[in-house]
Amino acid sequence: MNAAPRILAVLNDLLASAEAGERGALWHLAESGRELDANLVRLPAGAEVGEHQEDVLDVLLVVLEGRGSVRTAGGAEVLELLPSTTLWLPRTSRRALAAGPDGLTYLTVHRRRPGLAIKPAGGASQGGEGPCMLDRVCPECGRLSQDPSPVFCSRCGERFPER
Repeated sequence: MNAAPRILAVLNDLLASAEAGERGALWHLAESGRELDANLVRLPAGAEVGEHQEDVLDVLLVVLEGRGSVRTAGGAEVLELLPSTTLWLPRTSRRALAAGPDGLTYLTVHRRRPGLAIKPAGGASQGGEGPCMLDRVCPECGRLSQDPSPVFCSRCGERFPER
């Protein structure tokens, strides 16, 4: 049986119904069997997503509302973000986002993140966190939350999956 196209969200409706101070992931693609991930993210005025690097996935970012900027690795370049700006964030690129005075709302789309795997011991300790903490790793930016039951990532605002 073939899958049927369907409307999952009307972004203007989601934005209109969000509370004024609501931040972080306002919506995310959650359908089973999907090959993509997508997130509608709102950053309040002056908020930042610290410099980070995605090593596995390219990300497409589309600005819907507000203004902001993306700073490339070490501040080498600053790219202005305006409504309808579409930005490609290639894997391995380092970047930081900053919301302007009216905040920044954007949609990110990327291939679905590969599952985390536990690698066999290779003799020497590889370090890192034990597998029991994998549910505390942000699916968007990879940061380990200090909160034992996180709801939103403190770095990028991404909502953690329901447990």
